[in-house]
Amino acid sequence: MSSLADTGVVVFAADLPRVARFYQELLSLRAVERGPAHAVLGTPCCQVVVHAIPAEIAASIPITSPPLRREEASIKPFFLVSSLAAARALAARLGGVVDPPAREWAAAGFRACDGHDPEGNVIQLREAVG
Repeated sequence: MSSLADTGVVVFAADLPRVARFYQELLSLRAVERGPAHAVLGTPCCQVVVHAIPAEIAASIPITSPPLRREEASIKPFFLVSSLAAARALAARLGGVVDPPAREWAAAGFRACDGHDPEGNVIQLREAVG
C-alpha cells in the first residue's frame, strides 16, 4: 500500500505506542509506516497518523486514568466500524471509551456514538444501517 491516502487525520499522542495500538486495532487499520516519532495506519483511502508529542511537552500534559475527554477540541474525526457494540468492548480493552448504547443516535444510513481514545481525544464511530 502506498503511504499516500485521499484523506486522514493526525492525532498527537504522549504515549505513541498505546494510542497507535488503539486506532490500529479498533479500526482494523494496517501499519503503513512506523518510526520513533510516528505511526502511519490506514487503508488505501484513509490514514490515521499518530505523531508523538515531544517528551518535554508531553510531561506537562496530564493524562488521567481513565482519561478526561477533551471535549473542547475544535475537530472530531469519525470512523466507520462494522459494529458499535464490538467497538465499544474493544475500545474499553484498549484504554479508550465508546459511550453506552443510550447515547447512540441515527442519521441517514448510519448509527453513531461518540467516544475517546486513551488520551481523551474525542472520536465518533459510525455503523452502517439499512
